[in-house]
Amino acid sequence: MRRFWKSVTIDADRVIRLDDKPVRTPGRVPLALPTDTLADAIADEWRAVGDKVDPRAMPLTGLANAAIDRIAPDPATFAAGLARYGESDLLCYRAESPEQLIARQEAAWDPLLGWARDRYDVHFETVAGVMHRAQPPATIARLGEATAARDAFALAGLSPIVTITGSLIAALALVEGVADADTVWTAAQVDEDWQAELWGEDTLAAETRALRRREFDAGVRFLGLLG
Repeated sequence: MRRFWKSVTIDADRVIRLDDKPVRTPGRVPLALPTDTLADAIADEWRAVGDKVDPRAMPLTGLANAAIDRIAPDPATFAAGLARYGESDLLCYRAESPEQLIARQEAAWDPLLGWARDRYDVHFETVAGVMHRAQPPATIARLGEATAARDAFALAGLSPIVTITGSLIAALALVEGVADADTVWTAAQVDEDWQAELWGEDTLAAETRALRRREFDAGVRFLGLLG
């Protein structure tokens, strides 16, 4: 789509308007935002559009569209899908060797697991290797409740963080202000960083990692703009 508008404004209902016409989601619903700060940031994305609209340059708009079109009609089902990451959370699957990698995982992951144990009064099963080990039903239930408590916009911001890191626990720690974005990102990259140190990182892997980081950061920023 080519740019056709001159002005971008926000109306009293926090709907983004282009030349006084409301922006609509792909589902044809007005793009109405829950906070002034998020509305301002999304309006800035539309103001920054050049000759053509590039959705990749408008991540906040994309997340807001997802919140309205995909999540809001059935937030419980979407939340349940995110909560399933707790059943095989990255932080619970440890290396069998070498000792240096095991130590790095412990340093990055144990504090997050410890916080979650205290915060939700649950137990986590950890395992050396990649064979699945079931978590206690009470643990899954509590993590599910914590996820389901979020509204559609919060779930939209949480989604890329959970899916990119592979850790619901780390994402919840970030949302609750226990860990910052860099801490969570570094924790999620322990294994990849180790492999890169051993064997080097090729260009494609570096580009993929950078793309994932941009998507991760967009989710973090989106959550921060919810107030």
